[in-house]
Amino acid sequence: MSQPPSQQPPQGGFGAPQEPPNGVPQPPQGQPNPADAPQTPPPGPPQTPPPGTPAYGYPQQPPAQQPGYGYPQQPGQAPGPYGQQAPGPYGQQPGPYGQQAPGPYGQQPQAGYGYPQQQYPGAPAPGGPGSGGGFLKGKTGIVVAAALAVVLAAGVGTWFLVSDSGDDDPKKPVATGSNDPKAPSESPTVDEGDGSGDGREAGDDLNAGRKPGEAKVAWLQKNDIDLPRNGSAVQGPWFAGDVVAKAIYRSVSGYSVADGKQKWKLDLPADVCATPNSPTPDGKIVIGVKNGTTDRANCSVLQMVDLNTGKAGWKKEIKKNGNWDFLSDIGLAISGDTVAVGRTGNSNAYRVSDGKELFGTPEGNCKPFAFSGGDKLIAAVSCRTDDIKNPQNQVQELNPATGKPRWTYQPPRGWEVSKVYSTTPLVVRLEHEEKKQYTIVALTESGKLRSQLVPGKSDKLTADCGNSFAIFGEKLEGCSGVAADANTFYIATEDDSSGTARTNKVIAFDLNTGKPKWEAPAPAERVLKPLGMEGGDVLLYMRPKYDTAGALVTLPPTGGTPKTLLQHPSGAGRVENGFFSSKVLYQGGRSFIFSQRVSASNDKEELEQTTMLVFEK
Repeated sequence: MSQPPSQQPPQGGFGAPQEPPNGVPQPPQGQPNPADAPQTPPPGPPQTPPPGTPAYGYPQQPPAQQPGYGYPQQPGQAPGPYGQQAPGPYGQQPGPYGQQAPGPYGQQPQAGYGYPQQQYPGAPAPGGPGSGGGFLKGKTGIVVAAALAVVLAAGVGTWFLVSDSGDDDPKKPVATGSNDPKAPSESPTVDEGDGSGDGREAGDDLNAGRKPGEAKVAWLQKNDIDLPRNGSAVQGPWFAGDVVAKAIYRSVSGYSVADGKQKWKLDLPADVCATPNSPTPDGKIVIGVKNGTTDRANCSVLQMVDLNTGKAGWKKEIKKNGNWDFLSDIGLAISGDTVAVGRTGNSNAYRVSDGKELFGTPEGNCKPFAFSGGDKLIAAVSCRTDDIKNPQNQVQELNPATGKPRWTYQPPRGWEVSKVYSTTPLVVRLEHEEKKQYTIVALTESGKLRSQLVPGKSDKLTADCGNSFAIFGEKLEGCSGVAADANTFYIATEDDSSGTARTNKVIAFDLNTGKPKWEAPAPAERVLKPLGMEGGDVLLYMRPKYDTAGALVTLPPTGGTPKTLLQHPSGAGRVENGFFSSKVLYQGGRSFIFSQRVSASNDKEELEQTTMLVFEK
C-alpha cells in the first residue's frame, strides 16, 4: 500500500497559538516502523471540566454520570483480533474501540450539545463530544457483561456466547398502510396536563398568540409505538422527495413533510440496530436489523428500503468472517450506490440498488473498521502492530465500486481515527488514548495533511456525535454541530455557564492554516450550534432556553452578527425544550426538531412523547 509523501506541518499544535509549534500528526516517511515513535504533541495544560449541562437558563446541579447498563468494574484482558493482547473490557480502550479521549489539546470533554443530560429510564451513560459512548453498548448489558466475564476466564473459544445469533428466524418485513399519526396537524392534539407528556396544559395551542415574524408549528408527531421497558433510539430522519422517514424499534415510517400525515409504515421482524446518515440520491436506504429477538442476536441482517414508497427491497445476512466477526455492532455508510459495512477487523460493501456484494475485507496488515459516506467513501483503517497501546491507524478514500484506496493518509503512531466531521472538504478528528488528547485535521483532495486546527488556549471546541452505543463498534459519520465550506471550518465552543445563563461562540478556522479567522459570540444568554451551509452562509440553531423558543439563524462567511432565518413561536418553546436529545435539520424552508430517543416510566407517558416538531413560515 503506497504512502503519501512527507509534508511539513503547518504552524501550530497543541496549546496556545503563540507558543512554539509542537509536533503535528503527519505522514511518516516510508513504511511505519513499530520501533520508531514519531514525535507527537505534548499534552496541553490540564483543564477542569465544567459541570454537566442542565436546561438552558436553569440554575441546577448537573446529573451524576452513571456507568453504562451492565458496565463492569474490574480490569481484565482478552486476546485481540490480530493475535495481540487487547486491553480487557474493564480497562481503558484506545480510540475507535472504546472510551472517549478528553477534549482538544488535553482538555476533558463535555457531553455533546443537547438538552439537559437527563438520565432517562434504562438509558446508558452518554459519552463525550464526538464519542460513540462507553464500552458496553448496544446489547443488553447484563448478558454482555456476563458473556465477557466468561470470555476473560476461558479465552477465545467462548466468544460464541456473545456472537451466537440464537434460534430466531427473521421474518420477511411487511409494508403496511396506517392511519394518520397522532397530532400531525397544524393545531396538534394536546395532553391533559397530568404531569406526563410534554408539559403543556389542556386547551393549549402551540400557535396561539403567535407574534409577527414568528414561524408556525406545521405539525407535531408523537410516539405511537409500544416500546420495550428501556425505550428505543430513534434513527433518522431521512428525506426522499416529499417524505421524511424515521426508524424506531422494529419499524420504519414515512410522513408527508407538508402536514405530517403518515404515508407508509414498514414493520420489521427484529430491532433496527444500525443506519447510515443519509440515503442514496434517489431515496433508497440500507438499514441493519438484528438476526433474532434474543439478547444473543447479532446486528447482521441488511434490509434495503425505498423511502419514497416504504417498500422493502433486497435483504441478506452478512456472512460471518471468522470467530472474531460480529463481536462489534456494525456501522453503515452510503456513498453513491454503495453501502459500506464496518466493524472490528472486518468490512463489506454492497450495491444499494440490487444487493450485490462489491468488496469485502482486504488482505494485508491494514483493515477498514468504519466508514463515512456522502460524495466520498472515507474509511478509517486499523493496522496490526506489536503494541496495542500504540496503535497505527490510517484514513483512506476508497473507490466505492471496488474498495481500492485512492490515497492513504497515515498519522503518527498512537493517533486513531475517531470521526469525520466533513467529507468535502475532508475534516477528521483524531484521538490519542494514552495522552488523553484529540486533534482536528484537514486533508487535501489527494490525502495530504492540509492543516491542524489551533484554537486558543481557553477555547474548548465541541460537536454532537450522538450516543450511538455499540459494543466495540464505531460510527464514523453523523456528527452535528459543525459546518464547512471550501476553505473554512465552523465549530462552536462548549457552553460558558459563568453568567446568569449559558452562552457560547462560534469559531471559524482557516483550513489552509488551521488558525482561527474570526469568532462570533452568541446573543446574550443563548447558545449557537452550526448545522451546515445555507446559500453561502453558515446555518445555525439558536437553542431555546426554558422560557424562550429556539430559532434558525445565519452568519455570513466573514463573521458578524447572527441574522434570524426562522424564529420559532414562543408557544412551542416548552415542547421544543423538552426533548431528551434532539437533532435539528433545515429542509425546504422548514425546520425539523427530531427526538433521538423515546423512553418513559409508563406506557401513557411513552405515547405522549413528542418525536418530531416541524416549523414553517
